[in-house]
Amino acid sequence: MTTPAARPRSIRQSDVARLAGVSQSAVSRVISGDAARIPDETRRRIHEAIAELGYVPNPVARNLRGSRTQLLGVHTFEPLFPNAREGFYVEFLLGIEQRAEETGHDLVLFSSTGDGAGGRRIYRDETNRLRIADGSVLLGVSPDRDELAKLWREGYPFIHIGRRDVPGADIPCIIPDYRAAASEIVGRLHELGHRDLVYLRDSIDVEPYEDRRAGYAEAVTRLGIADASPGYREGRAGVPDEVVDALADGLCTAAVVESERVAAELRTRLTERGVDIPGDVSVAVLEDTSAGDVRWDDLRIPRQEIGRIAVDRLIEMVDDPDAARESTFVACEVVAGATVARVKEERG
Repeated sequence: MTTPAARPRSIRQSDVARLAGVSQSAVSRVISGDAARIPDETRRRIHEAIAELGYVPNPVARNLRGSRTQLLGVHTFEPLFPNAREGFYVEFLLGIEQRAEETGHDLVLFSSTGDGAGGRRIYRDETNRLRIADGSVLLGVSPDRDELAKLWREGYPFIHIGRRDVPGADIPCIIPDYRAAASEIVGRLHELGHRDLVYLRDSIDVEPYEDRRAGYAEAVTRLGIADASPGYREGRAGVPDEVVDALADGLCTAAVVESERVAAELRTRLTERGVDIPGDVSVAVLEDTSAGDVRWDDLRIPRQEIGRIAVDRLIEMVDDPDAARESTFVACEVVAGATVARVKEERG
């Protein structure tokens, strides 16, 4: 008995985009005849790629695209607008708004689906409220993972800003690469002569903090750095007395801290012991502290860029319902401040 030959995969718009070196949304616009803002050279490359691959547009998909609203949704799992202008999500929203305008889309903000407990839900009476938009960008620290799984199973186009693990659903995310940034910060401390570190955790346990911890652990192991702190070995949060003692007594020369809040507490405790930052101890923070009063050495998340990328990825999903829905990592910038210096005994 012979085994039937595998059916060849049809050529997709994503294949054309990859060969032409352009975005999938540009391919879609050229195919649909809406290419007024596409440069001639880009259109030429797209047509050449179509001819080379033998791409034939799917009439069903084109009909679906013809019924599009040109609306993109933004759903937030927590209220945003009561926060100050410098709130964490504002820069993401600015990037989303800019890119939506550039691509000819309007935005719909979903804010009336409260669950009565301070959070927000996607479904009401088993109905997906997001469906009035062609697709949606989701933001928030505490999403309902069951709802994300349901949304994924329905095939509705969406992308989540920030890594979120959902059992049984490989949801597409735009992910700040905290792991690589944390590893880079440890590497910089190592270059400055620091060999004995402590790690101070916040009390938050979500994927972005898991990524920071994984990046730190990888670098500590790779570089042979010593760290016996309870934040690293035991997962204890806060600023333990034994950590303050180790830094004040010179047993450890640097601290890597997950949040500005914990870093501020550490600074207060060390100041009370007469310990200077960075004169005696170096401290780096694994989040953006640019809005604060202290120039911590830290990392910066390209939030506007992430918002723009989220819109582009979402449009690609809407343009090609069969396209792979993959996550995208975006590099964070490690920024030198005024709280890290060469290890004390090596200073000239």
